[in-house]
Amino acid sequence: MLVDFFRIGLNNLKRRKLRSWLTMIGIFIGIAAVVSLISLGSGLRTAITGQFASLSTDTLTVQNAETGFGPPGSTAIEKLDEHDLKLISSVRGVKLAIPKQIKTARMEFNKIVLFKTITNIPEDPVVYEWIYESMGAEADEGRLLGRGDKGKIMLGSDFVRTDDFKKTLTAGKKVKIEGEEFEIIGILESSSNFLMNGAIMMLDEDLKEVMEIEDEMDMIVAQLEDANMAEETAERIKKALRNDRGLKEGEEDFSVETPLQAIQTVNTILISINIVVVGIAIISLVVGGIGIANTMYTSVIERTKEIGTMKAVGAKNSDVLSIFLIESGLLGLVGGIIGVLIGLGISYSVSYSANIAFGSEIISFNCPFYLIIFAVSFSFSLGILFGLIPSIQASKLKPAEALRAK
Repeated sequence: MLVDFFRIGLNNLKRRKLRSWLTMIGIFIGIAAVVSLISLGSGLRTAITGQFASLSTDTLTVQNAETGFGPPGSTAIEKLDEHDLKLISSVRGVKLAIPKQIKTARMEFNKIVLFKTITNIPEDPVVYEWIYESMGAEADEGRLLGRGDKGKIMLGSDFVRTDDFKKTLTAGKKVKIEGEEFEIIGILESSSNFLMNGAIMMLDEDLKEVMEIEDEMDMIVAQLEDANMAEETAERIKKALRNDRGLKEGEEDFSVETPLQAIQTVNTILISINIVVVGIAIISLVVGGIGIANTMYTSVIERTKEIGTMKAVGAKNSDVLSIFLIESGLLGLVGGIIGVLIGLGISYSVSYSANIAFGSEIISFNCPFYLIIFAVSFSFSLGILFGLIPSIQASKLKPAEALRAK
């Protein structure tokens, strides 16, 4: 019996193709928005988590207040200095304090000039070996930078994956950084950290000379003696910096962050964006639901005699109710399936285009299976909900009155 009801409902929708498609527009726009944006948010969260995964859980990042968008520490008006480095090194619980420079430098190769991110590698073997291990850095070509490699640089994988210089960069070739010639000693394997993939790395002294830096640093990375004491050590660093700068609690002009805190901050932002997006999409779904209700009301009026005939030959109120509910549910179901397909297409296209543009997996295509099930189920339920009142109205029509209707 239920199969027959589905067949009747489907045939009724086919008879009114244009009206059915117009009714479903609101549904599949809303579902497409939900699926694509939540999918992109999930993929972005995965990619960003991968950026922080390159940092160990036993590290803290210290930097001064930022003034805009850019690499970490690069937009701070007042830079950290050697005094801050010594102060952080002396805090109980800190094993190593490592200065980090993140600059934008002029790079020339094959008579083409581009501006690229440049960062430092300390010359102390204990420090740079820890950095390489924490980043999971491996040389795809050549070798990693080490002590005594003055005048040499290491490049991220993006330099060989893109055709920016119209000529292949390989280990042994020479390039100019801010007018100074450097030899490429190695090219790194692709990493989940897209900042490292697109960076030029050179020894501390080389970077200071070429960028004319004296006593300043963009950030300080503190390696901890005990990863379980990250929060306590962070509070000690904050207290030491506040006392040194004469600041009260809450007036800090610096930040001390763990990778886990950074991930939580990003997740909070993405969740907030998803909530707003879902709220906007729900408006579209409600509009689509109202369209379904309107279509079903119209259908009841147009098919009054048909309903009277069904009842005259023995159809019960529950049979008529089931037919109309299935019909409205099918509008929601088909709209939901189309919306999911459109949403997946948009999500894949955006992530693919972004990854091609940046030459790195900046947004991974990630659509959880539960999201597809939820979207289709929700749209089907929405169709039934908004078709309920017209369906009840149709089931309560009396046969004699329905047959006399014009």
